[in-house]
Amino acid sequence: MTFTSKLITYPTVFTINPESVKTILATKFDDFRLSSIRVDAMKPVFGHGIFTTDGKLWHQSRALLRPTFAKESISNLEVAEIHFQHLLRRTPRDGSTVDLQDLFFKFTMDTATQFLFGHSINIQSDSDHSSGGVSDAEFVEQYTYTQLEASHNIRLGPLAQFRYNSAANKARKTVFTYVDHYIDGALDALKKNKNSTISKENDSRPYIFLEEIAKLTTDRQVLRDQVLNILLAGRDTTASLLSNLFFMLARYPNVWRKLRAEVMNLNGQLPTYSDLRNMKHLRQCINESLRIHPVVPANTREAVRDTFIPHGGGNDGQAPLFVKAGTRVLYSVYSIHRRKDIFGEDVETFRPERWDHIQPKWEFLPFNGGPRICLGQQFAPTEASFVIVRMLQEFEKIEQRDERPWMEAYTLVVCSYNGTRVSLTSAR
Repeated sequence: MTFTSKLITYPTVFTINPESVKTILATKFDDFRLSSIRVDAMKPVFGHGIFTTDGKLWHQSRALLRPTFAKESISNLEVAEIHFQHLLRRTPRDGSTVDLQDLFFKFTMDTATQFLFGHSINIQSDSDHSSGGVSDAEFVEQYTYTQLEASHNIRLGPLAQFRYNSAANKARKTVFTYVDHYIDGALDALKKNKNSTISKENDSRPYIFLEEIAKLTTDRQVLRDQVLNILLAGRDTTASLLSNLFFMLARYPNVWRKLRAEVMNLNGQLPTYSDLRNMKHLRQCINESLRIHPVVPANTREAVRDTFIPHGGGNDGQAPLFVKAGTRVLYSVYSIHRRKDIFGEDVETFRPERWDHIQPKWEFLPFNGGPRICLGQQFAPTEASFVIVRMLQEFEKIEQRDERPWMEAYTLVVCSYNGTRVSLTSAR
């Protein structure tokens, strides 16, 4: 379950041992840092954000962003419903084929930008709005391209230093110009609010991420870096989760029916945050999707000093393993989630009921673990849960329209290479 090899010229430990992963991410957290390959690939666009930094800079990012994910901001589902209505208008009700993955990525881009900027891109409505001379559609296109470029360079590893891509440089400039326009707006709003007589308690304006963190720092570079990091989490994580789950629901009609029966207990009412948290089978379906198709299927750390992990050494691999400073340790979440000794013999089967009998800890890592556990570990499942419930309220039946097996598409997260092609039967 743990072995040492070389990845190009770099000594690398590969592990699917939960205790070793716990050691890397928690017990000996200070002995490891992010992989330099990942940092070098992501830094050109994501800067010194929470996903690209260690040490003091990371602690500062964490402290800056933590209030953003307070229960009050997570549990406000009114914005999600507004954008869900846009998604609904683009979803055929006549049984024709639709790629839900495409719709989900547009939906989460709209909700994420509303949350970040106070202005939604409204890509679902084909907005012709522009910011800083950059149209909303162009921003989405170039932002997506910068992600593809970063993921490509991660796979290239140390060879990426020999690669130059002028299109990627142009894309980054476009993205920065667009975001900087909203940063200017947030800083202007901060100045105006300082002179305002409206108290915080009486301020009824909606939560705007940029304006809130601008109260903590006016450093434009910091603001831009954090916005782009949170956009990555806000759009891609939720969209991938939704896409992967509906891919499976279309192939497991019995799961769809059971889940819909639970949703029907709402009697057509919009779900509240409390409703979503109390839906047992919904939670099980989300966990099972994150198990079988983790959004981030593997991750890497680098040892900053000579250290040990608890397994991988000795003739039988059960003794502690010495990890020399500079060694990379790659842990496969995908493989851990498919361990039969943990999840049962039917690990390739989508069976949400398995969660009736298991309570994995370090064996289940959809949002990482330890001090770097994802700040959005409640945000993504809550937004995804809302969309799932609303889809089940609106549609009675789902059928697959693509018999090809699930195949991964790698960007900075993983979703279906062939999309989520289904047909839906209206409940009305």
